[in-house]
Amino acid sequence: MDHGGGGMHMDLPPFTLGRGLAFSSGDPFFLVGCVLLLVLYGAGVVRLQRRGDHWPVGRTAAFAVGVLTIGVTMCTRLNDYGMVLFSVHMVQHMILSMLSPILLLLGAPVTLALRALPTAGRGRIGPRELLVKLLHSRYLRIVTHPAFTIPLFIASLYALYFSPLFDFLMRSEAGHLAMMVHFLAVGLLFFWPIMGVDPGPHRPGYVMRMLELFVGMPFHAFFGIAVMMASEPLVTTFKHPAASLGVDALADQTAAGGIAWAFSEIPSVIVLVALLFQWYTSEQRQARRQDRAADRDGDAELTAYNAYLASLEARGRG
Repeated sequence: MDHGGGGMHMDLPPFTLGRGLAFSSGDPFFLVGCVLLLVLYGAGVVRLQRRGDHWPVGRTAAFAVGVLTIGVTMCTRLNDYGMVLFSVHMVQHMILSMLSPILLLLGAPVTLALRALPTAGRGRIGPRELLVKLLHSRYLRIVTHPAFTIPLFIASLYALYFSPLFDFLMRSEAGHLAMMVHFLAVGLLFFWPIMGVDPGPHRPGYVMRMLELFVGMPFHAFFGIAVMMASEPLVTTFKHPAASLGVDALADQTAAGGIAWAFSEIPSVIVLVALLFQWYTSEQRQARRQDRAADRDGDAELTAYNAYLASLEARGRG
């Protein structure tokens, strides 16, 4: 490992799909975290099933795939190459901040926890009560408000890559770990109120959610274009790639910018499809509720309207 240039440069062979994605120790923190997430989510689903409650298979699959994307990003050789190649690092960044959060949120982990955790009883505070208290806290109202999440989502790009902060964090494993956790956390905060699957302090309407999505996404595209158009390396960490990689630093940076630019379209499509589906199902539920109400009261509203029309007709004849 060569620490020249302010970053950690490992003498790795040229990146290939077969060798590049081979399993490695990666980051133990993320490996343990992924296993723990799957175990806790699976335990919640099993608890509901034993109780006779239904939990959608699609939600379980979305959450599992979300955890898998984190594992592939941080617990394979992809993470090693992300330390020495700007393009691979950008793939990690985009997955952790824009793909993994969406898939995790589609799994509705908060809803599952609220349904699976037992109540502590009168006068007692257990895990479920603490979760409810957190969901209603002022802190969560602030950090999930669009006035906070959108600027944070944008600043995480520009303030990191266009300042010395990136090189400082990449000097150590702890800094790199903190950066990746930050990417994932920012993505979760940004997409949580937009997805609207789990309960939260802010539940805007579907149109407003779409506006929030399209306000943040263009800045990712602009960032990618700025990186692509840069005529010199932006960060010192990737300025001198290992000779064994056979990669030109500026060309690799251009590829990283292209990845950031192209990747902004993927989450937009996924979230937009999810929102439209939620909107459609919400309208269908509302229509069924109205039908049931009409059945209970003999469709009193329609009867009253017909009586009104009959009275108008009688007046016309008079």
